[in-house]
Amino acid sequence: MAVHLSNPVAAYFAGNRNFDLQAMLAPFSSDARVLDEGRCHEGRHAIRAWIEAATIGNQALAVPRSARREAGQEVVVAEVTGPFPGSPVTLTFRFTLAQDGISRLEIG
Repeated sequence: MAVHLSNPVAAYFAGNRNFDLQAMLAPFSSDARVLDEGRCHEGRHAIRAWIEAATIGNQALAVPRSARREAGQEVVVAEVTGPFPGSPVTLTFRFTLAQDGISRLEIG
């Protein structure tokens, strides 16, 4: 079953599929925030560093399994696998979208 995602969210996961830093970063707005593992990464520079460390550094591949709209967010449940302790893990990605792309991503 195909999971239907908005263009910015689909671009983020497509970049992840290839561990492509630029493709993963591109859909984020300039003032976006990412909340992951209790830390906040604000702005493109901080988000770039987070992608390099958390995704590319861990070779963490996130495969969307379901998506829904909830309280103004696009909520994606994904299976994340890689050569890291605890793999695989199911995580929820909560995207808030603005006209210029992803303005907030919370992973839990």
